[in-house]
Amino acid sequence: MRKFGFLVLLAVMLTAALSGMAFAKEFLSIATGGTTGTYYPLGGGIADIINRNVPELQVTSETGNASAANLNLIGTNQIEIAFAQNDLAYWAWKGEMMFKEPFQNIRGIGCLYPEHIHFITLKKNPVKDIMDLKGKRVSVGAPGSGVEGDVRAMFDVAGLKYDDMKVDFLDFANTTQRFKDDQLDAGFVVAGFPTSSVMDLATTTPIDLVSFSEDYIKALREKYPFFKKDVIPAGTYAGVDHDTMTPAVVAMLVCREDLSEDLVYSFTKTLWENVRDLDAVHAKAKLITLETALDGLSVPLHPGAAKYYKEKGIAIPEIK
Repeated sequence: MRKFGFLVLLAVMLTAALSGMAFAKEFLSIATGGTTGTYYPLGGGIADIINRNVPELQVTSETGNASAANLNLIGTNQIEIAFAQNDLAYWAWKGEMMFKEPFQNIRGIGCLYPEHIHFITLKKNPVKDIMDLKGKRVSVGAPGSGVEGDVRAMFDVAGLKYDDMKVDFLDFANTTQRFKDDQLDAGFVVAGFPTSSVMDLATTTPIDLVSFSEDYIKALREKYPFFKKDVIPAGTYAGVDHDTMTPAVVAMLVCREDLSEDLVYSFTKTLWENVRDLDAVHAKAKLITLETALDGLSVPLHPGAAKYYKEKGIAIPEIK
């Protein structure tokens, strides 16, 4: 009886241990953006994909303050995975622009979709080119934001300085409100189109989008190669009846270097094998494809992600 009791107790303990192992999960968080942006719903969709298909992972999508703030969270080891623009990821990795020190622990998981420079003006104002901004009232994005980083890069190539104009450092919402109040001549928003703040503005205020020349975009790409040439199609926003040629950056997923190779491999593989589930989450998801997963990559890939892309025969670009 004593031996039998010992065996029963051993069996119970073993069952409990195995049960605990079966339900042990590793917890990850994804930093996204505000609830009205694109990062937030896509982050929730990605978390859902991983949670449904990888039992050992529990992923939570968290609201965030978008690219710059998210990269600071990665760089200081406060979160595991984040959405970020590829330009800001590069600057964070290098310690340039708004980043005072390099965050060399940033690694890429994959690129998602383009985010376009919206160079907004009012139809009544004679702003037809970036050089027309001299002396104008211009919103260049919130201080230290991805928008402001892009504007600084574009002004650098154009030979413009903030002193050449009346600058306001405004986020999306305040930029559109200042337009409605007739307090701006031009402003910049960087987002995938159509973006809700610009759509709302266009329904109440006669706006236009300013195109960039081929020569300007070529010069911009030569100095800042993470920009790409793209087009915001005519009719995307009310009253803007022409195609708008503009630079674009790329939204990407980044992670911490210290995450295990197996974990990031599993995350990457599961995301791409189920990526079409995101189509029901946001219209921008249709642009997220495995074929373009490394187009615009601006930081080194995490080894776990690299392992998956190598298995799929996708060439991995060298990042310097």
